Amino acid sequence: MGKDSQNYYGKHGTPQKYDPTFKGPIYNRGCTDVICCVLLFLAIVGYVAVGIIAWTHGDPRKVIYPTDSRGEFCGQKGTKNADKPFLFYFNIVKCANPLVLLEFHCPTPQICVKQCPDRYLTLLSARNTRDFDYYKQFCVPGFQNNKGVAEILRDGECPAVIIPSKPLAQRCFPAIHANKGVLMVGNETTYEDGHGARKNITDLVEGAKKANKVLEARQLAMQIFEDYTVSWYWIIIGLVIAMVLSLLFIVLLRFLAGIMVWVMIVMVILVLGYGIFHCYMEYSRLRGEAGSDVSLVDLGFQTDLRVYLHLRQTWMAFMIILSILEVVIILLLIFLRKRILIAIALIKEASRAVGHVMCSLLYPLVTFFLLCLCIAYWASTSVFLSTSNTAVYKVVDDTACPLLRKTCNPETFPLRNESLQCPTARCQFAFYGGESTYHRALLGLQIFNAFMFFWLANFVLALGQVTLAGAFASYYWAMRKPDDMPAFPLFSAFGRALRYHTGSLAFGSLILAIVQIIRVMLEYLDQRLKAAQNKFAKFLMVCLKCCFWCLEKFIKFLNRNAYIMIAIYGTNFCTSARNAFFLLMRNIIRVAVLDKVTDFLFLLGKLLIVGSVGILAFFFFTHRIRIVQDTAPPLNYYWVPILTVIIGSYLIAHGFFSVYGMCVDTLFLCFCEDLERNDGSQERPYFMSPELRGILLKGNPQEGKQEEVEEE
Repeated sequence: MGKDSQNYYGKHGTPQKYDPTFKGPIYNRGCTDVICCVLLFLAIVGYVAVGIIAWTHGDPRKVIYPTDSRGEFCGQKGTKNADKPFLFYFNIVKCANPLVLLEFHCPTPQICVKQCPDRYLTLLSARNTRDFDYYKQFCVPGFQNNKGVAEILRDGECPAVIIPSKPLAQRCFPAIHANKGVLMVGNETTYEDGHGARKNITDLVEGAKKANKVLEARQLAMQIFEDYTVSWYWIIIGLVIAMVLSLLFIVLLRFLAGIMVWVMIVMVILVLGYGIFHCYMEYSRLRGEAGSDVSLVDLGFQTDLRVYLHLRQTWMAFMIILSILEVVIILLLIFLRKRILIAIALIKEASRAVGHVMCSLLYPLVTFFLLCLCIAYWASTSVFLSTSNTAVYKVVDDTACPLLRKTCNPETFPLRNESLQCPTARCQFAFYGGESTYHRALLGLQIFNAFMFFWLANFVLALGQVTLAGAFASYYWAMRKPDDMPAFPLFSAFGRALRYHTGSLAFGSLILAIVQIIRVMLEYLDQRLKAAQNKFAKFLMVCLKCCFWCLEKFIKFLNRNAYIMIAIYGTNFCTSARNAFFLLMRNIIRVAVLDKVTDFLFLLGKLLIVGSVGILAFFFFTHRIRIVQDTAPPLNYYWVPILTVIIGSYLIAHGFFSVYGMCVDTLFLCFCEDLERNDGSQERPYFMSPELRGILLKGNPQEGKQEEVEEE
């Protein structure tokens, strides 16, 4: 038996020995992983320097507002185009050229105008008429009507034709519509070019349609933004409801853990059941309606997602998904019914721990605030970096010209000898870029910005995990609960984490950040290689993405348990990770069937809160119900606020349940340590409560094996 015990423990480390002086988290500890602490400090200093440089050179207006052919903003206060908010293209058909996507500029004159054209006119027909006063506002600033039509068009001073347009993202695009199957702009089916020739306007429409596709995503984004501007008030109310429900659920869990878990299970089953019933009713209601039998494949992708709700196949898909989810949950409950009772006992113990450290429920707000700071700094730095380029001007000409697309200076180009080589060429604003060392390093700075965001965000999460683990470990290792607990366990744990273990937290979060930035790069390469036909490359990319996804999950699991050991023993990251891993391996059966069952129960709690708030949001924003006398505002896409409320509710519920999750993980690891250190005798009593000991040790074969090993 001695040889078997040596083999059993030799593979998974050495179990903890009895120590009469051990009373929980060690207070007399030293600093760990100092090198990583210094590295984090230097990285933060460099990150601040990058932010200062970006804020010095960047201008976010370049992303938001359009610029004319001279690189001047449209509709901005303090500029000469302050009263001209819209950008007008002389010949929008040229914007459909593939070079536009490669070089990020449209090879046609662009000017800022007060309003988009609302009528059809040509330069030839408007010349020497009263309409020319209207037409002139779409010519270049300072235009003098002292040339012939051919000279005006050659010099690019006026467009050959203006057509009815509508503003989209502050840019004028043709108002395309169909009339009896004929594509039309305004009321015209033909137009005159600059030389008086009559042409079919379908060519112009097709070119405009190609140009419109470039900004379809922006149009969708603008409509979504409009929905947020009119529904933000109700979205906040929905999130507040989710927060109240989460807090109420956690408080009730403190006093009625067993009842609340079973109520939660039943409510989740009922909510899913109602979802199945609602999908079936909608499926039945659409029977016989025109167009409801169109398949999702035939319909294809539509930006207006409401179209899909008029298809029977959509509701059938929803009903199948919810039915599968319902069956899976019921089967899991049947096969795990005994383990659920054990998990409930662990949740009850966690409820008592949370009850003695009630301020731990508010700690997610600290984590949320710090994460908001990280996100805000990363987002602002990213925007300023992407807009810190200078205006680049290129030579543009409709004819063959040796200077075509070469860099030029608009102030000096008309006076230089190069302009004589191409008399019809123009020096036009192309894009924002640069050729300095700083501009060449922008891609690297953006990667550094993303890497630092991952590192700091993971550090904030790690700080929260160590703080909560230290507080709950103080509860478990108190022989007389709560008399032997420190006065302020949460604040003590927070102080120890920052004072002694900043380096260890930086080490663990650094490893995770490296894996995450590699995953981002793989996603970027995958997007760039989507057009490739190399099947081996696609297979290799899928394998790499899968491997790094699994690696990230494993590192998160290992870090979480390593942080618990750091909070208890004050050891460095590598030692804590090794001890935690071996401790879990020595109790692998309990980890597999107990720890994950509690995660499953917490997931059901999140689904209950998210489902309840989501159903309420669905009925409200689809005008099925009213709150007092108010009704939902008119929306372009009612799924925008609904999805926002659902995602926000999940994040809020996850924040509250994460406290319980960390408490359960800490108590579970302490329980495993307690079994190895003590045997329940008067000389070596267990620190766990009698209720927890009675359920967790009842008929456990692994415990029997460990007792036999100790006796041997």
